[in-house]
Amino acid sequence: MSAPRLTEFVAALFCATGVGATAAKTVAAGLVDADLDGLHSHGVMLTDMYVDRLRKGSVAKAESASIISDKQGAVVLDAGNALGHLTGEQATKIAIEKAHQFAAGIVAVRHGFHFGAAGRYAQQAAASGCIGIAMCNTRPLMPAPGGAERVVGNNPIAIAVPTAGDIPIVLDMATSEAAMGKIRMAEKTRSSIPASWAVTAGGEPTTDPSQAIAGMLLPSGGAKGFGLAFLIDLMCGLLSQGATGSAVKPLYGDLSVPYDCSHLFIAIDVSHFCDVDWFRNQAKAAAERIRSGQRAPGVEQLLTPGEPEWRKHQRASGIVTLDPTVFSMLDRLAAELGVDPKPLNEVSESH
Repeated sequence: MSAPRLTEFVAALFCATGVGATAAKTVAAGLVDADLDGLHSHGVMLTDMYVDRLRKGSVAKAESASIISDKQGAVVLDAGNALGHLTGEQATKIAIEKAHQFAAGIVAVRHGFHFGAAGRYAQQAAASGCIGIAMCNTRPLMPAPGGAERVVGNNPIAIAVPTAGDIPIVLDMATSEAAMGKIRMAEKTRSSIPASWAVTAGGEPTTDPSQAIAGMLLPSGGAKGFGLAFLIDLMCGLLSQGATGSAVKPLYGDLSVPYDCSHLFIAIDVSHFCDVDWFRNQAKAAAERIRSGQRAPGVEQLLTPGEPEWRKHQRASGIVTLDPTVFSMLDRLAAELGVDPKPLNEVSESH
């Protein structure tokens, strides 16, 4: 299905729950863009969970967050459990405006909801001549090194820098070996997962996504990934005076209970430090040095952070191919919400 048609269709589903048309399209576009980037765990597969939470009241239909405090480059927002794509874009816009004025803008958000791919916000800042950083916390999913209980989330972080040319430079990573969304996608498609991604509730390695979801994720890089996740949790939750640790609720638990995560967005205006065009050209040159570097045997291509997703987006040519399970979910939601399912006829049921 073409990305614009799919965006309109998903937006119609959100509108049917009472979300405003403009807001619904913003959220739908964020989900579809993630699919175009190949980030299917942050794409349209989330639609049913979003819709169910909207219907059960744990996600608010408000279109913006409230400003709690505004002190020069530091702002605190209360998202009020509104859709995360909406409050994420609002917070990013504020951070960029503050950065242009004060060199850096930092916006902490409490009572937030899932905001999709963190790289989306970091790249918005980079497009405006800023270094962009976006992060959030999740419910505990990973044990401490040597531990046997979940104590910290696989809290994602994204960093993007302005660069010349078309290929972005953006790091977008969960602090676990794999994002929970990827494991849920594997469960939906009845696929196995690598044994390095997670352990069972008893601490044993597993390739079964259902056992992984009931068990614990493993941090990327062992103690280093755990430490980064822990500090992200504290920065997001404490600066916003929002939830940290187990106060963040399961995204797929009781859908009538707010998720209540915390977000942090940072923009650093490069022009306060040096000429922006010089910075962009230097960043591009550094990336090109990596791509043209000597390759190990059997390696065809060297890529910079964010390049694999960019290349997938280019190859997609504006067409999203949905997994049959996601197609069926959208068809079911259309019937439940009284939305015309005709656009789904364009969808290829092979992934």
